[in-house]
Amino acid sequence: GIRPPAIWAILAVGFLAWTLTGVYTVQAYQEAVITRFGGYSRSMGPGLHYHLPIPIEKAELVSVTNQNKTVIGGVPGAEAPDESLMLTGDENIVDLSFTVQWHVSDAADYLFKVRDPSDAVKAVAESAMREVVGRSALKSILTNGRGEVQSQTLGLMQRILDRYHAGVTIDAVQIQNANPPA
Repeated sequence: GIRPPAIWAILAVGFLAWTLTGVYTVQAYQEAVITRFGGYSRSMGPGLHYHLPIPIEKAELVSVTNQNKTVIGGVPGAEAPDESLMLTGDENIVDLSFTVQWHVSDAADYLFKVRDPSDAVKAVAESAMREVVGRSALKSILTNGRGEVQSQTLGLMQRILDRYHAGVTIDAVQIQNANPPA
């Protein structure tokens, strides 16, 4: 049979391999969120780190410097989906498409406070734009009032996402296309 020293050697190698599952590297554009038994424990910045072996602790890497882009509304000339048709303050309809640029500002909130942060950003963007457009006249949206609509939407979106603790910062809202419906 197998001798006791061989069994101990196999167990020692297995234990060493298990302890090495806690070694991880965080790149410069990432933040690591460490969970202990599935609950938030701590966040770590770039570098080589160690956490307790799996399944005790786990590291989830989140890109915090990448710029994310969400597009809301239809493509010019195409049949407009419902999300691009909005009612203005003067009771007209505008076919509006816009983009939202955002990044992760708090990795722990991003992972644990909102179920799907990118869907939340899209839903909040559409809702905020509808509210701002609902207070604006069609003429200003189609001509020189776009900048004001964009800045009001950005501010409203950020306030809502901060209340949700979504861990997201909105960098820009840009109206791509605004036309009366076909």
